[in-house]
Parts: sequence; C-alpha cells; structure tokens
Amino acid sequence: MAQWTSAVGAAQLARLIGSQQDRPAPPGARKPPAYRTLADGIRLLVLEGRVPVAARLPAERELAAALSLSRTTVAAAYESLRGEGFLESRRGAGSWTSVPAGNPLPARGLEPLPPESLGSMIDLGCAALPAPEPWLTKAVQGALEELPPYAHTHGDYPAGLPALRRMLADRYTERGIPTMPEQIMVTTGAMGAIDAICSLFAGRGERIAVESPSYANILQLMRAAEARLVPVAMGPGLTGWDMDVWRQVLRDSAPRLAYVVADFHNPTGALASEDRRRAMVEAARSAGTVLIADETMAELRLDPDLVMPRPVCSFDPAGSTVITVGSASKAFWAGMRIGWVRAAPDVIRSLVAARAYADLGTPVLEQLAVNWLMRTGGWEEAVGMRRAQARENRDALVGAVRRELPDWEYEVPGGGLTLWARAGGLSGSRLAEVGERVGVRVPSGPRFGVDGAFEGYVRLPFTVGGPVAEEAAARLAAAARLVGTGAGGGGAEPPRTFVA
Repeated sequence: MAQWTSAVGAAQLARLIGSQQDRPAPPGARKPPAYRTLADGIRLLVLEGRVPVAARLPAERELAAALSLSRTTVAAAYESLRGEGFLESRRGAGSWTSVPAGNPLPARGLEPLPPESLGSMIDLGCAALPAPEPWLTKAVQGALEELPPYAHTHGDYPAGLPALRRMLADRYTERGIPTMPEQIMVTTGAMGAIDAICSLFAGRGERIAVESPSYANILQLMRAAEARLVPVAMGPGLTGWDMDVWRQVLRDSAPRLAYVVADFHNPTGALASEDRRRAMVEAARSAGTVLIADETMAELRLDPDLVMPRPVCSFDPAGSTVITVGSASKAFWAGMRIGWVRAAPDVIRSLVAARAYADLGTPVLEQLAVNWLMRTGGWEEAVGMRRAQARENRDALVGAVRRELPDWEYEVPGGGLTLWARAGGLSGSRLAEVGERVGVRVPSGPRFGVDGAFEGYVRLPFTVGGPVAEEAAARLAAAARLVGTGAGGGGAEPPRTFVA
C-alpha cells in the first residue's frame, strides 16, 4: 500500500521551485551543484509547508523534463533528500516527502498560561482576548433573569435551547441563507462541534483533507481520532486556496471530510474570495466529500472598508455538502463555550442522536446569555468592541515587529486574530524554546502543519497592544539573536517582570 496521501505534479513542483529563484544568495557564496540546489529547494518547500508531507513527487524523468535538467541531476537530488530524511521511496509506489525523525512537533505553545505566570511572561500562544465588558456581565445577568422557567425542567437539551436555535437560524436567514431551527445544533464550543462531526463522518483511518497550515488544535483533535490527514498547501501570503490543487487532492484522495477556514484563516489570516468558495463547494460535491466550513473568525473584520464575501454555505443552502461551524469564542469571549452547527436536518438529527454518548448537551445558562446578547443587540455592540481592540493590537504588534525584526516576512491580514510570520530563516521551534526563557511565549510553525512542516514560521496573535506589544517584539528579537548566533542552548537572561 502506498505511503503517500496526495500528489504534486511535475509542472506544479517546477513552478514552486522557480518561485525560489528570486531569493538572493549570501555574499561571496559559491554556486552549489545543480542537484544540491534542487534538493535544497524541495526541502525548503517541505519545511515551509508549500509541498505537504506525504505528498508523492513526480517521477525523475517527468521532473527533469519540467525543469529542463538531466535525469541524473534529479536522481542525485532525490538521493540526497532520501539521505537527509526528507524523501522516502519504494519500488512500484514512487517517492513521497517526509520529515526526519529528529524534527518532532513542539509540544507546547497554545495552551493558556496559568494566571500566576502572566507577570513575567508575555503570552502570544493563545489567540483570545479578554471579555468585552460590560457585555459579559450584562449577558449573564440577563440569562439569570430568564433561567427560572428552565430550572423547572430536566435541563438537557441535546440539540440546544429552542430559543437559541431559532435565533441562530434567523441570523443565517438574514445573511441570505434561508435556515430552519431544525438545521441548527448548539454545541460546547466550535471544538465540540467539529469533534461531533468527525465522530459521525470520519471513523478511524478515514481521510480528512486539511489546509496546510491549519488550526493546530483541530489538527490535534483529528489526530487523536486516528484520522488520516491529507494536507493541501495554502498559497503564499494571503492568496490562500489554490483550487487546482484542491480539485486534484479531492479527486485523487477522496477524503470523507475536508476542513477549511475561509474567513480570516487561522493562522495565515487569508480570506477566500467568492469564486474560490463556490469552486470549493463544487469540488467537494463532485468528490463526495463533506466540507466543514469553520466560521469562528467570520465576524472579526478589522479593516472597515473590506467587503466580506458570501458565506461558504450560501453555495450549498440545503446543507447537503457544507456543514458550517460557528462559535462565540473568538467573536465574543473564549470563556463563553457556545458553538453551533448548521447542516441539513437529517445531519443534525444524526449529530443529536450521537450526542447521547458524548456530553448530552450544552450548559443552559451560557446558551441563555448568548441568546440575550443576540436578541438585545448586545452581540453587535460587543463584537464592535472586539474588532476595535483587535485592530488596535494588530497595528501595534505589526509596527513593533517591523522595528525590532525587520527581516521577518509576513502580510498583514484584513481581519482575524493572527499574523503568520516567516522568521528570517530561523527555526520556529528554537524561537519558541528560547522565547520562553526570555519571557515571551509563541507557538512555532510546525504546530500548524502535518508532520513537522513550517519550521521557519511562528504565529503571532493580536492579543497584546501598546507597551506590551513593544516589549513582546523586543523579547522576540532577543530570542532571535540567541537562536541566530547559536547561543540559545542555555544561560539566557531571565525575563523581567512586566506589568501593563
């Protein structure tokens, strides 16, 4: 059985390698042999995630023709990559990309810090902001006033409170996607929603196509379910989704599910155009793949003049191909563990039936709080506060990084909560390790890839601003200097206490 889960064509790989030719060579460097240049180029594409891990590479003869090189040169490059652990081959199955065993995925970087650590450590690991007061307090007070009638019931609502299901259905209808309450299930956060969907549709060993990079916690959830992840490379910068690649992966791998964050993608911040959304739905329908559209970032438009495209589910209004997931966690507050699923009524019934063996239902008080916010207009007020805070933090963080780390590369997204930065040729894993010793916590790129890709990246969230953003960038610069000089093995200066 082949060990690869996707394939890269000769023309596509040649185009990706050609995009690297603008990178300047170090001053005085001798030109390496052609096979070495090719091997280095493929290795960099794997480490950056632009060629997924476990992707089948073209045959030597095909790639030689596409690059106008000799087959001997390509064979030598492949052999070099095999020796370094970046390529595996088997007679009759071809060659596919891999990552050496010495490149483990970092184990830390996204879990929230305990409160007692916040005085000395700046936490850039968790992309979540404090609650938008006074709206959290008002929502809880409003929920408490509405609680007594529910307290006289059993309190178990596997599909969610009827009032909140109606509210969410009406909000989708107002966005131009006619929706009935029977198409809504309320869950314990977006993670609970996606866990339920994966349990229903993708059993052990089933393929799930995921963006590469993608949201780290979702990738870990799917790994824990023993799904086979099929990475689909994102385009550079904010260009996002290459639909030719998506069509090929869905056609060749026939995954049971595909997971996409089309609205301010986590971690890159990319925003999918309407044409790409329509094409994604058509490709999934043709392949028989169920498409999970994660909308948790959809309301976090930070640039006021940015025109938002229609939701992914608008191209599949009946919900037969697209299952939409939403949440209050990013738009309102991470402590409000309310999420929801929009899908066809028969899918919702199956999800609800399966819930009897999971968590039975979502807390009533929190559902009442979210319903109160949406009914009274408090949701729009709170989300407006959240946008303003995230926009201010984004601008402060980007400005500080530009001053302290001018060789880092990134594109500033128009929304969402994250900046995806190439760390000036440094190892993101080493930056994360050394960063904790100098007082800044940052998740490294491999957390967001499959099997160790994106080693040269880090994710920076828009969760700090003002003097804290300046200090965070200064500490990152200190970590970068230590990593760049090879002095990060120990003895770093302990962080000074910083109070915002």
